[in-house]
Amino acid sequence: MADLPPLREVIARHGLSASKALGQNFLFDEQLLERIAAIPGDLAGRQVLEVGPGPGGLTRALLRAGARVTAIEMDKRCLPALAELGEAFPGQLRVVEGDALKLDHAGLMGGEPFAVLSNLPYNVGTALFVRWLGGEAWPPLWTSLTLMFQQEVAQRIVAQPGTSAYGRLAVLAQWRAQAKLAMKVHRSAFTPPPKVMSAIVHVEPDAMPAGVSARMLERLTEAAFGQRRKMLRQSLKGVPGAVDALEVVGIDPQRRAETVTVTEFANLARVLTRPSS
Repeated sequence: MADLPPLREVIARHGLSASKALGQNFLFDEQLLERIAAIPGDLAGRQVLEVGPGPGGLTRALLRAGARVTAIEMDKRCLPALAELGEAFPGQLRVVEGDALKLDHAGLMGGEPFAVLSNLPYNVGTALFVRWLGGEAWPPLWTSLTLMFQQEVAQRIVAQPGTSAYGRLAVLAQWRAQAKLAMKVHRSAFTPPPKVMSAIVHVEPDAMPAGVSARMLERLTEAAFGQRRKMLRQSLKGVPGAVDALEVVGIDPQRRAETVTVTEFANLARVLTRPSS
């Protein structure tokens, strides 16, 4: 195992500081990072995608676990520190400079299954998460998502119907996957400390309900939760056939979106799904 200098020393030597514009907050606690890397199980020999590695704190934990890591980083300042890590773990680390929102992740991973582990930059975390959960092809190439979010966002992902946190993110995360809150991380663990607490969500693909279009479900949840204070008969008016479909699946049109279960949303989407969609 490579004998690496402390992370703080690496950051000081390269003159690095967390960029607020890039949503960066660095983690230095190597024991915590190793616990995060262990959440998806044994990573020895497995492909892992990491977005926003920064100076490489989580990256080194993944490499020590034996993973083959592809790291996407758009901050040029961090590339020399990551290059040093690559030298310490020959053949295990590939760094791709670029914007993760604009890259084809499946293509980048060579069409092979991969786990995603990231201390996601706060400003792109939700967008990336929704993208990984989307698409008609299922199961996806990713085998699990282990992601750091602001605690409030993490709670929205695992929320249950009837709660204030329940919304579009919960439905998209739970209709064909299992999502759980794996670990809470105190703000003091980061440099600089963010204003909010953080949490790690772990998601694994599940069976996809038959006859349901992902695109239709996304459209329904966007409409329903876009006007969450309104009754469904109002909020779903913009989706052709949706109000009539409520009766078909036995959902009272006077209910509000936050009371509709994940299964009920899937049933509604199934009725509205056309063979051409």
